[in-house]
Amino acid sequence: MNAVGIQITYLLASALFIFSLKWMNSPETARRAVLAGVLAMLLAVGGTLASPGLVNYGWIAVAAAAGAALGIPLSRVPLTAVPQRTALSHSFGGLAAGLVGTAKFYLWLQESPELLTSFRAAVICAEVLLGYLTFTGSLMAAGKLQELLPSRPLVYRNQNVINLSLFGLAVLAALLLTWDPIRFRSLFPVLAGLALVFGVLLILPIGGADMPTVISLLNSYAGLSAVAMGFVLDNRLLIVAGALDGSSGLILSIIMCKAMNRSFTNVLFGAFGQVQVSAGELEKRTVKSATPKDAAEILQNANFVVIVPGYGMAVAQAQHRVREIYDALTGQGITVKFAIHPVAGRMPGHMNVLLAEAEIPYEDLVEMDEINPDMPQCDVCLVIGANDVVNPAARDNPKSPIYGMPIIEADKAKTVLAIKRSMNPGFAGIENELYFLDKTLMVFGDAKNVTGEIAKHLAGDADSIH
Repeated sequence: MNAVGIQITYLLASALFIFSLKWMNSPETARRAVLAGVLAMLLAVGGTLASPGLVNYGWIAVAAAAGAALGIPLSRVPLTAVPQRTALSHSFGGLAAGLVGTAKFYLWLQESPELLTSFRAAVICAEVLLGYLTFTGSLMAAGKLQELLPSRPLVYRNQNVINLSLFGLAVLAALLLTWDPIRFRSLFPVLAGLALVFGVLLILPIGGADMPTVISLLNSYAGLSAVAMGFVLDNRLLIVAGALDGSSGLILSIIMCKAMNRSFTNVLFGAFGQVQVSAGELEKRTVKSATPKDAAEILQNANFVVIVPGYGMAVAQAQHRVREIYDALTGQGITVKFAIHPVAGRMPGHMNVLLAEAEIPYEDLVEMDEINPDMPQCDVCLVIGANDVVNPAARDNPKSPIYGMPIIEADKAKTVLAIKRSMNPGFAGIENELYFLDKTLMVFGDAKNVTGEIAKHLAGDADSIH
């Protein structure tokens, strides 16, 4: 394929990437969006392989085989593991960008020093800095999400000062390399090393409550590193695709921060998620409990039910049992809606994906701002594994670390049923005031087992439960 044909292929791929993002805005066009994205990537790879002068097809085949060996198992993870799988994907993208930048720097340094201009050095430094910090930062995020590392913030004295100092040194090394890449070439491994360390230290103080924002922010970093890689390789498609990735990740991060009433600086440096209440304090307060049978009877007597799904539902894989509850209630003429909080779960859209898997009608999924005005008319609010996103302290307690965070106002319903394994605090590390209200009944147990029992009672199969 000649150069013109390759550029036309890249142009088509760029257009398809843009349409793919656009079509993701609606469930009706989401499948088309996925197909457009796949076709765009096939065109991008095909155009690159057809580039003149590309002779190392053997090494390309080896790399493709290695990528497939990793990618196929990663594509088969359960939905509960999608957040950490996404973080791993970001880490691979960051590593690829960092390695390409490193290889290109030393290739030009040894073979064509005159090509290593200040502009190209600056772009390579940006690529390496963003790529390597995305690599280690995403690995840390995946480790926290998989609970291989503590999900709580890990803090130490003068932590922010140390982190900012390391980042400042990395920026200084990048500036010197930009000024004279030949003279200061010895600083390049220093830049790479600082970026790798900074990625680790950046994620350590961030708790599980902020992981949705962290994932989208790392997505933005990966996209920006791809933009820099596009400039380094003189590849317009990489620039376009990276810009789309980076901007969408940034916009999503802004949406996540708004949903938590938090700033970027607070997310990155606030050490949010440390346990605020001791076990002794928790024991001084009591809650009311109920059985699945009690819950089924209360639900059967309702006219309007709102279900609030959370990460507990995702962990238990309870979405199909929740669908059975939905079918039983709607079959009896009861109105059922699902209240979706923007940061419920551990990645943006987590609950939407799970409920879509259970084929819950999309029109019955209602965003937080739309459902809250209807909560006073709600007869029963069924909270399944959600915690911080329904905590009234975010609205009523100025001393709470989540004060100001928009919540689903479950406490305004006439009756609240909360399914939870135990009274352990959620990601934010604080107890939920909702659970101690007189109108709240706790149904303790695994969400899948509890919702399954409730569904059987609703269907009249209580006798089959052992």
